[in-house]
Amino acid sequence: MVETASGARGPFTGAHIGPQFSALGVNQTPMEDVSIQCRDVCGLNISDRCDFIRTTPDCRSQGGYLNYLEGIFCHFPSNLLPLAITLYAFWLLYLFLILGVTAAKFFCPNLSAISTALKLSHNVAGVTFLAFGNGAPDIFSALVAFSDPRTASLAFGALFGAGVLVTTAVAGGIAILRPFTAASRPFLRDIVFYMVAVFLAFTALYFGRVTLAWALAYLGLYVFYVVTVVLCTWIYRWQRRASLVYSMPGTPEMLSDSEEDPVSSNSYDYRLGGPGGAERVSWRLSQPRIPAPPHLVHPGEEYRPLLFYQETTVQILARALNPLDYRKWRSKSVYWRALKVFKLPVEFLMLLTVPVVDPDKEDGNWKRPLNCLHLVISPLVLVLTLQSGAYGVYDIGGLVPVWAVVVIAGTAVAAVTFFATSNSEPPRLHWLFAFLGFLTSALWINAAATEVVNILRSLGVVFRLSNTVLGLTLLAWGNSIGDAFSDFTLARQGYPRMAFSACFGGIILNLLVGVGLGCLLQISRSHAAEVKLEPDGLLVWVLAGALGLSLVCSLVSVPLQCFQLNKVYGFCLLLFYVNFLVVALLTEFGVIHLRSA
Repeated sequence: MVETASGARGPFTGAHIGPQFSALGVNQTPMEDVSIQCRDVCGLNISDRCDFIRTTPDCRSQGGYLNYLEGIFCHFPSNLLPLAITLYAFWLLYLFLILGVTAAKFFCPNLSAISTALKLSHNVAGVTFLAFGNGAPDIFSALVAFSDPRTASLAFGALFGAGVLVTTAVAGGIAILRPFTAASRPFLRDIVFYMVAVFLAFTALYFGRVTLAWALAYLGLYVFYVVTVVLCTWIYRWQRRASLVYSMPGTPEMLSDSEEDPVSSNSYDYRLGGPGGAERVSWRLSQPRIPAPPHLVHPGEEYRPLLFYQETTVQILARALNPLDYRKWRSKSVYWRALKVFKLPVEFLMLLTVPVVDPDKEDGNWKRPLNCLHLVISPLVLVLTLQSGAYGVYDIGGLVPVWAVVVIAGTAVAAVTFFATSNSEPPRLHWLFAFLGFLTSALWINAAATEVVNILRSLGVVFRLSNTVLGLTLLAWGNSIGDAFSDFTLARQGYPRMAFSACFGGIILNLLVGVGLGCLLQISRSHAAEVKLEPDGLLVWVLAGALGLSLVCSLVSVPLQCFQLNKVYGFCLLLFYVNFLVVALLTEFGVIHLRSA
C-alpha cells in the first residue's frame, strides 16, 4: 500500500502473480521476481511452502524477534495448522494485554511525572504527554506498520477502524448505559477537528502520496488543536470568573456548558488525560485535598505497625518487585483474580526493568535498591529492544558488544548512586528516572506492537485477508478494548460526559500523529521526497467513507437533539457499526465489488 518515491517499485509492492508461477519451482531463485507475493504460499504444494517462505523477500519481516510465517509453515506439520493458529491467537491476546499494562501502569505515570518536572500546566500536559500515553498502543502500532510498505495498510485500517468503533459502538454504548446531555462546545470542537483530520487522510489516499510538507501538516494540525484546547479552556475560565463576580450572593449557578464534571476523587486518573479531557484533569488536580473520613481511610492504613520499623535493603527490594497486593487479592472477584494471574508476569518484568516516578507520593516512589538495579537493567533493555536488538549485539571494534559496555557503565553508575543515597530520602535528581522509565516503557510498547503487526500479517497470509480488514477488526479492537471498558465504567459511575468527550479526543491524536509521524519516519528512512500510497482495493474507501459518514451524522443529529443523547441515539450508533462491519466483510470477500468496465 505504501511505496517510497525513489523511481522504481520496490520488491514488496508488486502486483498479484499470475498462473505462470505454477511453472516456477521454488528453487529457481524466486526472489528475482518482484511480483511474487507472500500470500500465494497457500496455493503451493505443502512440501514447497517452507522453502517459499524462506526464499521469498515478501515473506521476510523487517523487525521483531520471531518469524511467525516460518513457524507456521516450517515448524508445524500441515495437519497441526489449526493448533498453530490457536497458539498465535492466544499470543496476540497476551500481546494486547502487555500493551495495556505497560501503557497504563508505567508509560503514563512517567509521562505525568515528566510534565510535573517540566512544570507544564495541566491543560498542556493533558493534550500532549498524557494524551500520548493514552494512545501509545495505537500510535506505536501505526508507526510500526508504516515502517514496512507491506503492512502500511494495517495502519490505515486500524486508525480508521478504531475511529468508526469509538465514535459509533463505544459512544453508543455510553448513551445506552447512561443517557446524558453532551457539552456542546467541546463536542463541536473535537468532532470538527477530527473531521478535518479524516479529510486530510482521505485526500492523501486519493492523491496516492504523502509529501514531507503533508506529513508535517498532520503534526502541525495537532499542535493547532492543542493550542485551541488551551485557549478555549482559558476563555471559559475567564468567562466563569466574570460571571461569578457579577452574580448575586447566594444565587445558585446555572449548570453551564462546562467541560468539567465534578468527581469525588482527588487522585489523577491517567486514563482521563487525553485530548478533550484537559479541562477535566485540570479541575481534578486543582481541588484541595480534604482528609477522608475515618470510615473511608484506605484499608492499608489499619495494617500499619504500631511501632516504628525500618525495612532492610533486601526487604525494600522484595516488596518493590512484588506486583501482588494480598489484601486486595482476597477482596476481589474470581474474574479479577484470573486476569491478575495473566498480568503478574508482565507486571513483574516491568517492575524489574522500568522505573516509575510518582510525584503524588512523599518519596516519589523512590526504592533505592530497585532504582539502582534499574540503572543497569533499563539501559540494557533499551539497546536490546531498539531495532529488535540489532544495536545491542553490535561489536565495538569487533571486540566488545554494545550490551556489555552498557552493563559495565550502568553498574558503575548504579554503584555510585547506591552509596551516595539512602533508603529513606530520594535524591535531588530522582526526577531523571522518569525519563529513563519513559524511554524503557516506550521501547517495550514498540517491541510488543511490532510483534502484533507481524502476527496480524502472518494471519493475513494464512487466511488470505487484506491488511486493511485485519487492521479495522483485530488491531482496532485490540487497541480500543481497554479504552472502551474504561469509558463504559465511567458512564456507569455517573460521568457519561467525561467518557463521551474522551471518545472523540483521543482518536484525534492517534490519527494525526500516527499518520504524520509514521510517514515522516518512513521518508527519513528511505531518503525519499514522498511516500506513495496505494489503497488496498475498495475496502479502504468503504472504511474512510463509513468514518466520514458517522461523523457527519453525529454532527447533524446531536445538535438537532439539543445535545440530549438518549438510548435511541445509542442503538442507532450500534446499528451503524454492525452494518459497517457487514459491508466491510462483504467487500473483503468480493461479494461487493466495483463493476469492471
